[in-house]
Amino acid sequence: MSDERATVRPVTLSRLVELTHACNGEPKTTANLEDTLDVSHRRARETVLEATRITLLEEDERTEDEDAVYKTTDVGKSFLEAIRSEDWEQAGSILATRSPHYGTFIETLEETEQADLDTLLEHLKEAQEFTPYSFNQTGIEVVGDWAERLGSVQRHAFTGNYYVTTRSDIPQNFHYILLNVFDDLEQTAGVDLHERYLSIPQLREDVCERLGCRRGSFDEALLALCQQNVGKLELSGAPMDTTAKDAALGIKQIELADDDGLVTTSQSTQQVMSGVELYDKKYYYLAVHDREITFDKEDLA
Repeated sequence: MSDERATVRPVTLSRLVELTHACNGEPKTTANLEDTLDVSHRRARETVLEATRITLLEEDERTEDEDAVYKTTDVGKSFLEAIRSEDWEQAGSILATRSPHYGTFIETLEETEQADLDTLLEHLKEAQEFTPYSFNQTGIEVVGDWAERLGSVQRHAFTGNYYVTTRSDIPQNFHYILLNVFDDLEQTAGVDLHERYLSIPQLREDVCERLGCRRGSFDEALLALCQQNVGKLELSGAPMDTTAKDAALGIKQIELADDDGLVTTSQSTQQVMSGVELYDKKYYYLAVHDREITFDKEDLA
């Protein structure tokens, strides 16, 4: 298996973290890593080569008769420190600088703002036309997974569109954008939605894509808006089998775990989307009874 492979190898973010930690301190052979990570030789070798390409690892000195051994680089140590500190932005910055595939993915998505898988693949092929690297659908999903878990990118759970989360705060005109999304959904449905209950998960995905904001920021803003406009906006619960919670794609998340002394990441893909919670009650629908609403972002935490 050559380390000059053109496409990114199918390696998860969690596996990169585990491998970088395992080689931190005492260099390891591929056979050592098979045992440490409890993976096949092929999987261990694949992960080592990708981690070496993005300079998280490097091959240590050895004699001709010895098996290759790998150790964590200074870049790898910085990456580990960012993970331990749960500084996902810094971890993403390191990958964007060191991984030719991840860096190009982020840059291309920043230029296109949002794109579906096919459109993004076309742009990425153009971006890497004169480089030794290339993309396919699997490659996009691999680096897209890294980016989603690190919070650099979100993927619309209903349409599959990728977009960069560039906004760290909610704009003062949030309420106007919310109503515009209602109008767009009204046109799509072909019915009057002004007095109907609308799925909060669908609303969240559309507004977040339009603003480039994180889902948690949307939830905070929506709750504040509803509390500022009592009687004009109404939150409603829903039965457990409601379609408001269904999504074509999962929402990918990451958190730090510590299993048997091995620093790793616990990865989850939330297939059923959540509503919003207020006073210990879950709500999955929103109704607009009066469009003359106001919004004060100062109420946000």
